[in-house]
Parts: sequence; structure tokens; C-alpha cells
Amino acid sequence: MPRNTFYLVSLGCAKNTVDSDSMAQLLEREGFSAVEDPRKAEVLIVNTCGFIGPAREESLNMLRHLAKIKRKHQLLIAAGCLTQRYGAHVARQAPGLDGILGTRRWMDIVQVVRQLRQSAHPQPLYHLPEAQTVGTDEAGVLRAHRFGASAYLKIADGCRRPCAFCAIPLIKGRAVSRPLETLLDEARRLRDRGVRELILIAQDTTDYGHDLGMKDGLAILLERLTQTVPDMEWIRILYAYPGYVTDRLIDVMTSSKQIVPYLDMPLQHAHPDVLRRMRRPANLDWVYRTLEKLRSRLPGIALRTTFIVGYPGETEQEFRTLEEFVRTVRFDRVGVFRFSFEPGTASAPLGDPIPPEVKEERYRRLMELQQGISLEINQSFVGETLEVLIEGHSQGVSVGRSYRDAPEIDGYVLVQGEVEVGEMIPVRIEGAMAYDLAGIPAWGQVPITRHFVPGPSLPGSGSRAPS
Repeated sequence: MPRNTFYLVSLGCAKNTVDSDSMAQLLEREGFSAVEDPRKAEVLIVNTCGFIGPAREESLNMLRHLAKIKRKHQLLIAAGCLTQRYGAHVARQAPGLDGILGTRRWMDIVQVVRQLRQSAHPQPLYHLPEAQTVGTDEAGVLRAHRFGASAYLKIADGCRRPCAFCAIPLIKGRAVSRPLETLLDEARRLRDRGVRELILIAQDTTDYGHDLGMKDGLAILLERLTQTVPDMEWIRILYAYPGYVTDRLIDVMTSSKQIVPYLDMPLQHAHPDVLRRMRRPANLDWVYRTLEKLRSRLPGIALRTTFIVGYPGETEQEFRTLEEFVRTVRFDRVGVFRFSFEPGTASAPLGDPIPPEVKEERYRRLMELQQGISLEINQSFVGETLEVLIEGHSQGVSVGRSYRDAPEIDGYVLVQGEVEVGEMIPVRIEGAMAYDLAGIPAWGQVPITRHFVPGPSLPGSGSRAPS
């Protein structure tokens, strides 16, 4: 097999994909070349996900598969979140591993490969930091993942929030923000490479700059980005934390056409007692006020959130409160997760008492409710013209996204005809489904940037959450 070749599999979220791309850059700088066939690679790398049980199992299955087909002189390295927290367990579950690299030390991938080449390794080489700190940036490495005309830009890593169900702080450590000037430079580089949509990601984007002594750090970053890359068509924000969507942040979103009217704010539940057990913000008055403010200041804003069903102690009445909340607020997009028991988290003492069939039934009910809401909202766009960023085409149909659609998690716009990937075109919407829209190119028409979707008024600032 050719020397200095690597095969890299990235599992889990976009933040993990950025780390994978960063490792690939370091290997290529060292003279390695990426290959798509693991049989032709000298080094096999799996950047694992360890967030919840199904993700851990997917990572282990991939490692077992590569360990099974691995030939003599090939090196198999497990990296990422799963190995950071369960390194010894991973080695036992996937015999044949040569190296184990923690998520905070992605920048040491070349060092690990060198060490493995230098000597025999009957036992896996562990390269895990003892302290729960995120590694610093490597000079010249672009901490972004580009796909088509879009790119994820990682603005921070780690998390300082106390959510009882989440293992991220155990895996990633406390939040570490990347330097502002570095992010601005990377935005320029991405722009110069043809990127038209910049997607800001972190465990909590609204916490950006806190460790740097900044107040309203995300708002400041957005202000500087719009000045630095004024020709970047779309800037999108993911993963806002409840209580930290400030007036200044809303002002910045309102003042710039580059910042798409879209916000992903995971709420996790809507009953105050469940939220307290989750160690999440439980002030539903703030949620209602903020959502009302966002919709009044940014007409047409697409609001996305996620919820957990089956959290320990969740009663039928508490779940019905969540259903009524979803029915009242009418989010554009909703993701629903069944509670996954995570050893070592603050929720571990609560156990996992909700039966799987109850979790499944609540998951189904909430998803069916949201599907009806999503369909009604999508139908309100029929006859409108939206700007669509094309991501692919096949057999006479193009696939793209509007400002309402974050990649991988939201819907698509299906466009009649084959349009070049990376083009932004006006599309007249002629059909609506629960998650997707369909339309035809509308050359010469001006796309809407704001679209009012009528719905029930939210409770006022003095009201309580539905019960």
C-alpha cells in the first residue's frame, strides 16, 4: 500500500467534523494524502462520537469493522469524544486498536502517528490529557469544515453549563473561546475560497467570549464579521442558550441582512419542574418574552429548538405541558430526543425509570404534533419567492436550502431543473411538505427576506407556562 496515506471517518456532529478536517490538514501538511478506500491507507482514523448511547455504539461498530479488515502494517487510531471519556473501554471493545487520541488533543495526530511508527505496540498507545482543558489552535490550521458553498466555523469548544443530562463538560472540559482576530482571518480565508454561507458553531455560541472577559461576545463577533466579510451572503447562528439571547444580539441580527433570520435555541423541555431537574433555565416567562421579541423584531425568523422526552421523573402531565407549549409557540423546526442515561452526569443518580415504550410513545406524539405545525407553516410559503443555495442536483432536479434551513438538521427546497452547485437563485415555491418545499427558478424576481407566518399570540411577560 502507498506510504503516507490516511483514511478518516468522522462521526457525530458538525463540531466533530471540524476537528476531523483539522487533523486532515495537519496530516497533509506532513506529506500524507487522503484516500477513500481503507484498504489503500496506511493510517486508519475514526473520529468518534460519545454523546449518547446510540452514537457510542455507532463509533464502536466502525472501529470493530476497521479492526477486522485491517492488514499488517496498517495503523488504526480512535480519536474524539468516545475515546476521551472511555479510552480503556474502547480498547477492550475494539481489539486491534493501535492508538487512542482524546478529543482535546486533535492537534497531536501527527505526533501519535510518528510514535506508532517508531516501535512495536502490543497495547494501544494512549494519548489523553489529564486536565479537562481544550487544546490550543495549531498555527495555520483552518478550524472549519467546508461543504459546497457553505462552511462550519468553530468559534469555541467545551462548555461551562450545568445541564444534568449532558456529558459534554466531562468530555470537552470548560468552554474555551477562540481569539476574535483568528476567527475574522478564517472568515476571510473561507470567503476567498468561495464560501457563501458561514455557520457559527460551538457547544454554546451565546457563551462566546465569556472566558476572554467579553460581554455579549457573540454580538461583538457578528458585528466584526459583517464588517470584515461584507460580501459573505449568509451568516447563520446555531446552538444559542436560553437566557443568553440578549437585546444586543437581537439588535445585531436585525441590523444586518447578512445574518439570516434563523435561530437554533435548544430548550429541552417546557415544564419548570422538569427543567429544574435538568438543571436548565426554568424561567418560561423569559422564553415567551424572548420569542415574542425575536418574532416582532425579525418577522419571518425561523425558530428551531430541541426537546428531550422521557427524562427521569417526567409525568404525563408534565409531558402534556410540553405538548401544549409546542402547540402554542409553533416553532418552525423541532428535534426530539428520547432520554439517554449517561453515567457520571449529574442526572445519573435519578436513573432511567421511564420505560422505553413510554419514551417512544411520547416521542411519536410530539413529532406528529410538530409535523402538522411544520406543514402548515410550509404551506404559507406557497406562492412566495425564496433565495435558495443549491447543494446538488440529479435527474433534472436540484436540491438546496433557504434561510430557514440549517444543513443536515432541517429541510430542503427541491428545484425544477439542474442548477450549478453553489449558486444562489430565486425560487418560486409551488409545493409544500412537512419538512421540505418545492418550486421552480424565478429568474428576475426578488426573493423575500421576511415572511410573516400568522399564529396564536404568545402569553405575555407576566404569564406562567401552560400547565
